[in-house]
Amino acid sequence: MGRYVARRLLQMIPVFIGSTLLIFLMVNVMGDPIAGLCGERTCDPATAAQLKREFGLDKPLWQQYATYMGNVLTGDFGTAFNGQKVTELMGAAFPVTIRLTVVAILFEIVVGVTLGVLTGMRRGRPVDTGVLLATLVVISVPTFVTGLLLQLLLGIRWQWISPSVRYGSYDELILPGLVLASVSLAYVTRLTRTAIAENKRSDYVRTAIAKGLPRRRVIVRHLLRNSLIPVVTFIGADIGALMGGAIATERIFNIHGVGFQLYQGILRQNTQTVVGFVTVLVLVFLVANLLVDLLYAVLDPRIRYA
Repeated sequence: MGRYVARRLLQMIPVFIGSTLLIFLMVNVMGDPIAGLCGERTCDPATAAQLKREFGLDKPLWQQYATYMGNVLTGDFGTAFNGQKVTELMGAAFPVTIRLTVVAILFEIVVGVTLGVLTGMRRGRPVDTGVLLATLVVISVPTFVTGLLLQLLLGIRWQWISPSVRYGSYDELILPGLVLASVSLAYVTRLTRTAIAENKRSDYVRTAIAKGLPRRRVIVRHLLRNSLIPVVTFIGADIGALMGGAIATERIFNIHGVGFQLYQGILRQNTQTVVGFVTVLVLVFLVANLLVDLLYAVLDPRIRYA
């Protein structure tokens, strides 16, 4: 196990460098940071040259990237164009988005897996058909439409909740978390249903039933445990996607998290903010995938790492 973890950590290094280099090149080549600094007006040549020297934009791209990565290794993600440290923006944004992601993941695990087991054990019955139709509707409707409808009904018309998030506490993030997790929850339900329906016909399940084990133990200890591998894979990859893809949800509910900061950075062509936040999200993706791989051996004892 130790050798496997060490090998995976070494493999993460070129992936991290390649991902950050790609986003760095895309942000710096496709955008004009100086135009973002000057706003609607066009910068005069002298001001543009001064700003480029101040932010190091007059150097070659490879040198800018090397300088940036050297600063990242020391915990310095640069300074936004408004003079604020990117690490300060991260300190304010990431805790809120992490809480939002935790709420969304809990919805995926609790509701998605429960519905998947229920429909998988009753495949072809009315409850199975109803849940499949419901998940198809959820997948087909864009997240921003779902968020706006729930905000309009629950927050404005019926006034059950506050239409916007003020403090970012867990109770305020229940509805935004549900909106953020809605599409992923539907996929988790379908993945769990398919795995349960296939594995319940396996020999080990028939053997467990023939031995007289209680139905609940057969489902939880044998059937569900072996059916969760594709679900865990999806949820592990979804952690980073939820944190980076919460732009629409955070905009709808006025949540000042990672998605909000990325939106502001892209809108204002603030390269330091965008690259800094994406760098951390790449690390989140890599760590989540490593943890998922390690969980395989826990869910299925037949998996061993040399």
